[in-house]
Amino acid sequence: MNTIERLDVHPRIITALKKTKLTNKTTILCMSAADLERATKLSSFDVSVLLKAVALSLPCPPMRTALSLYRDSQGHRLSLGCQILDGFLRGGILSEGITEITGVSSSGKTQVCLQLCLSVQLPHEQGGLEGGAVYISTEDVFPSKRLHQLIQSFTKSQAVHLVSCKWNLSYNVFIEHAADVDDLQNIITHRLPLLLHRRAIKLVIIDSITALFRVEYSLGEMSKRAKVLRCFGAQLHKLSHLYSFPVVCVNQVSDVIQTEGNSLRSGNKTVIPALGLAWSSMVTTRLMLSRTEQLIQCNNSERNPVIKRQLQVIFAPHLPSTSCFYYIDAEGVHGYKEEWC
Repeated sequence: MNTIERLDVHPRIITALKKTKLTNKTTILCMSAADLERATKLSSFDVSVLLKAVALSLPCPPMRTALSLYRDSQGHRLSLGCQILDGFLRGGILSEGITEITGVSSSGKTQVCLQLCLSVQLPHEQGGLEGGAVYISTEDVFPSKRLHQLIQSFTKSQAVHLVSCKWNLSYNVFIEHAADVDDLQNIITHRLPLLLHRRAIKLVIIDSITALFRVEYSLGEMSKRAKVLRCFGAQLHKLSHLYSFPVVCVNQVSDVIQTEGNSLRSGNKTVIPALGLAWSSMVTTRLMLSRTEQLIQCNNSERNPVIKRQLQVIFAPHLPSTSCFYYIDAEGVHGYKEEWC
């Protein structure tokens, strides 16, 4: 939470802050020491103690060297559960940092996330991380029926590799629902670290990061929203590095009326990822999904035609900006090769 009750300072400092209605940590850090002294009537020593306590209480990404970042990008990946897509992404998504999956509605973002919840439980040699997943839903009710459908087909296709697993796949997916930004902050700051300490969690998914921040902040509060987003992203990076797991965040897109230099094509639309540069600066890898509206016949001729979709790498520390095709059926998300046509 971004309030002052948990600060490690003398109670009289907390009382002085409440009298002046300075109960937000971000607001306090944005004020100079002189302004805080005038507003709270505290001494310069008390103000310096206060500022230090506030700074230490806010999450900050750990210091990393360029060499450590390079080694992480060359290390183990989390498989998407498809050899074709894993080959395109050079093994899958990075095992640390924030991977954003953005795209228009019905492009398959949630489907990819559900498949990751299963592939993360595979052994390391099969592209998994041998751990569970936390799925934080902020928009709709968690699609449990679709997850169980994917589990059935995934269990059949990965039967040999799942022999060593001592748990039911569905039992190792932990579901949380966040109703507002404060609820999401509470999950990330307090409840999630407890679960990470007690269980072998190797994947955290937020579906979606956009829903709450678009609703709770008006156009006049963009600066405030940017600060909260950076604080939120820093906490995710800190946990990802500390416990060695990837964070996957689903993001929505905004339509662009006039084509700009940073706009992207998604099917017949020109769009940009939501939440602006404040959030983009926290993202390690950005993937965009889109629908082509073209029906294709996959390699199994008995299946009905499916919609051809596109996966684009917008930016990544280890991948060029390129794209590939995929499709979604009852069994999950699959890469698509043109020679199948």
